[in-house]
Amino acid sequence: MITVRNLTKKYSPEQEVLSRLSFQIDEGDFIAVLGGSGSGKTTLLRCLSLREKWDEGQFIYDGKDITSASLTEKLRLRKEWAFLEEKPELNLRATALKNVLAGRFFQMPVWRALTGKAGTDDHVMGMDYLEKVGLIGKAHEKAEKLSGGEKQRVAFARALVQGAKMILADEPVSGLDPENGHSVMRDLKALNEKEKVTIVCTLHQVELAEKYATRIWGLAGGRLVIDIPARRLMQRERQLIFG
Repeated sequence: MITVRNLTKKYSPEQEVLSRLSFQIDEGDFIAVLGGSGSGKTTLLRCLSLREKWDEGQFIYDGKDITSASLTEKLRLRKEWAFLEEKPELNLRATALKNVLAGRFFQMPVWRALTGKAGTDDHVMGMDYLEKVGLIGKAHEKAEKLSGGEKQRVAFARALVQGAKMILADEPVSGLDPENGHSVMRDLKALNEKEKVTIVCTLHQVELAEKYATRIWGLAGGRLVIDIPARRLMQRERQLIFG
């Protein structure tokens, strides 16, 4: 699905955030990216989702080199690859359903997009995906009243309505208590297994990566130090990632 060769990202000549990363992401992968603060996890997701420009490297998607893709092509791909911030960007005054339907903006007729009135099919689709993430009962509740975990679920549902084939989630359990953290990870796992969505998410919590992912990457100092099938990490591997 995706092949990356020698991805390098610099914020200045002296500050190399990502250093010559090479890897492959296969359709259906659930990759947990572990690393401490400043390891480059968020920058990696932003580069993969085409929100950050690379300084060096080759990016191949479905056999096509998109390293120098046009802006139009990058915008098209960004619809297929949903990037979810650590804190979901929702319209807090809108309902959960309206936030989900925002993912259909570019598929709606212009007049519907401008008026914010969803068609019957879009409405049914939005409700369907809210049901998939366990929020059918919160569809008409404003986002400002939702918990942190529920807001994450709304973001997942919006990505699916958008037609995302891959979700890149930056610290999706940040700030959540352990119970809600596991709930969000179970949602991601269900989307991965039932909806066949490829998942790449950054985490601090090793145990969540071990429990829910299919692969574990470890980043340290902007370098990929671990790329293994998900399992219980050995102490030596934890040391490589977290020092």
